Amino acid sequence: MSRVLVCATTLALAASLAACGNGSGGGSSNDGKIHVLVYGDASNKVEKQIVDTFNKTSHVKAVLDTIPGADYQQKLQTIINTPQAPDIFFNWGGGSIQPFVKAGLLTPLDDFIKKDPGLKDKFLPAVFNSAVIDGKSYGIPMRGTQPVLLFHNKDVLDKAGVQPPQTWDQLLDVVQKLKAKGVTPIALGGGDQWPTLMWFEYVYDRVAGPGLFQKALDGDKAAWASADSKKALGMLKQLVDAGAFGKNYDSVKYTNGASPALVASGKAGFELMGSWYYAQQQQDAKDFAAKGLGYTTFPTIAGGKGDTSDVVGNTNNFYSVLKKTKHPEAVADFLKLMYSDTFVKAQLAIGNLPTTTNTPQFLGTSASPAYSRFQYDLVAKAKSFQLSWDQAYPPAAITPIHQAVQQFFNGQLDADGFIKAMQALPAK
Repeated sequence: MSRVLVCATTLALAASLAACGNGSGGGSSNDGKIHVLVYGDASNKVEKQIVDTFNKTSHVKAVLDTIPGADYQQKLQTIINTPQAPDIFFNWGGGSIQPFVKAGLLTPLDDFIKKDPGLKDKFLPAVFNSAVIDGKSYGIPMRGTQPVLLFHNKDVLDKAGVQPPQTWDQLLDVVQKLKAKGVTPIALGGGDQWPTLMWFEYVYDRVAGPGLFQKALDGDKAAWASADSKKALGMLKQLVDAGAFGKNYDSVKYTNGASPALVASGKAGFELMGSWYYAQQQQDAKDFAAKGLGYTTFPTIAGGKGDTSDVVGNTNNFYSVLKKTKHPEAVADFLKLMYSDTFVKAQLAIGNLPTTTNTPQFLGTSASPAYSRFQYDLVAKAKSFQLSWDQAYPPAAITPIHQAVQQFFNGQLDADGFIKAMQALPAK
């Protein structure tokens, strides 16, 4: 769920950093300790455990600081260039740290990696690269990966006599068969906007490959007006017009549990969502999750340029390091723990899926071994793991992106209108 609350960031981030300099000192360093700032939620017990492990052998001690999830982004931006700034802080990579990099606040980690190649080599490349900006590494993966999967209610599909679609044409066929049974084919929390974005991310990848979005992200506005972009938009409109999402999806939300409830109760067949969906259904509808929740990859599109192994979503969360730290060696030692066996086992125990190369040997200790294996193999084999668009772009682009995808789905924008909206996004 942490991917949701990154959206709280506003235009104020760019403005607040505009005057940033190379401020000296820092409260976190002046007390002789390294401060580790994290997003406050249930995963903090693992982070506390790792800090305790580090402090057993380190001369420089670490202190874990937390900010409640809903306030994290806003408070981070207010302290990032003050004496209260941490040495190490939690983030989402990509656009979430790009303004900090531009302001010269972060330490490139390449020198750390030269001394300890494991800080890069011990992580899956498709994940590690999400925190590489302008050719330099600014983040070490922590917590777990969150690919977007197509979930389904097995009982609903069985009653309709259909299987999870492997191709786009099969998806369209399944939509019609589920409608004939009086079932909403695909649940969608359109009221939140960001769930709708996942459909754009996958269809664009399958049609054009990851290159189109990367060009657009790098400032090539013509990419949005390309033939592949128009084809992707045409296919998305085809799906909406086919009634795949019903008629009321704009008034349904994921964040209040409404769209997952449609799937769990058998009123909808599918939902496209991040991998955290499995744990949520286990918590909210345990019998259903144990017996009736299925999952698969996104369908292929005939003639598309995207590799069938490509995935989209949140590659991971990351730790980044501020230049202000007075204890770079201690910081480097702390980051090494992110690929340790202790860290991997602790994350698996609470349902997170680390993206370290040693993770496979511990998958059997997961609460859901088969599901964890499916996710890990998916990410390990992915030729491209595209970071969610609203996290790949700078924070100022979040609201315009969300509005554009919602308005296209509900018919307020046609293809040309959507293209113009995306071309007007703030530059990377």
